[in-house]
Amino acid sequence: MPINNRISALHDEVTAWRRDLHEHPELQFDVHRTAGIVADKLREFGCDEVVTGIGKTGVVGLIKGSKSGSGKVIGLRADMDALPLTEITGKAYASKTAGKMHACGHDGHTAMLLGAAKYLAETRNFDGTVAVIFQPAEEGGGGGREMVNDGMMDRFGIQEVYGMHNTPGMPVGAFALRAGPLLAAADRIRIEVEGKGGHAAKPHLSVDTVLVASQIVANVQSIVSRNVNPLDNVVVSICAFNAGFTDNVIPQTATLLGTVRTLTPEMRDFVEARLHAVVEGTAALFGATAKLHYSRDYPVTANHAENTVFAADAAAAVVGEAGVERNVTPVMGGEDFSFMLEARPGAFIFVGQGESAGLHHPAYDFNDEIIPIGMSYWAKLVEMRLAA
Repeated sequence: MPINNRISALHDEVTAWRRDLHEHPELQFDVHRTAGIVADKLREFGCDEVVTGIGKTGVVGLIKGSKSGSGKVIGLRADMDALPLTEITGKAYASKTAGKMHACGHDGHTAMLLGAAKYLAETRNFDGTVAVIFQPAEEGGGGGREMVNDGMMDRFGIQEVYGMHNTPGMPVGAFALRAGPLLAAADRIRIEVEGKGGHAAKPHLSVDTVLVASQIVANVQSIVSRNVNPLDNVVVSICAFNAGFTDNVIPQTATLLGTVRTLTPEMRDFVEARLHAVVEGTAALFGATAKLHYSRDYPVTANHAENTVFAADAAAAVVGEAGVERNVTPVMGGEDFSFMLEARPGAFIFVGQGESAGLHHPAYDFNDEIIPIGMSYWAKLVEMRLAA
């Protein structure tokens, strides 16, 4: 694996940064400590410009190559926020904040991009400008959308943008991506059911919202099993069911919460329409009413064809062609890097984390052994794309 000596020499230092970030997790846009550390290090590295407060608490650093005749500017993005979970790893550097932990590896993403920024600021062996983007609030806050809406792409002249995420279960030293849809659109649903409350011993005088909501949970699954082509990818999951407060009262109302994942705009429209019909129709069968609130959250993360080929070539230059899966099966998770890919061409890539607990699990920990691999990918991508 061609990891150059300078990047190898940075491994221990970057690992220390990663573990410090892991000890001090922050949620969504409230990443002031993390963003402050990032900005301070970028200034220390000698970045040509460091701007804070983009998309509320995002940070952008600009590194100009030894040549600038091309005028090209590419963006490299890492996410900074953690998750509202209680860590159970027992590591010496485990979270010091109750109820918060880095359970998705954003501490590793941030550290790898910082390490790459230090290397690139030292070497500057490229023609153009690199914008290193440190984003808040990937976990449900839409920080990517906020940075784009804050004018980041135009302000810094970013022409292409690239992202990376670790993947548990994928071998260390492996990369995977695909052109087109890679990760799903992630939408939120809230279903409010109203019936007629009453005494549990006299159900015939009530309209039982627990029964109605239960039927809705079952019936919405028919959308995937009986309305969607089996070759299409759709997920409808009801994840919260709230009704009643005691054992002898039929509740007046019930509330369901869930998510919908789709890979195409057409299927997104179709599932939303079918949900309205199934939810409202099921409730009407029982003499109840139900209202669906459908919130479109993260769009599909769709890689651009040319940039996908280039990103794969850069990965292959680091780990060899055998270590790169160029047509990986799409994943139904969501990712707000999608907003950046809607604004500019680019590509998102997965890097192998090795065997570990899954993402968003309280026993998860980022694998520090992949730090030089991720740093090398960023460096190689820049030096190839902005060849001097």
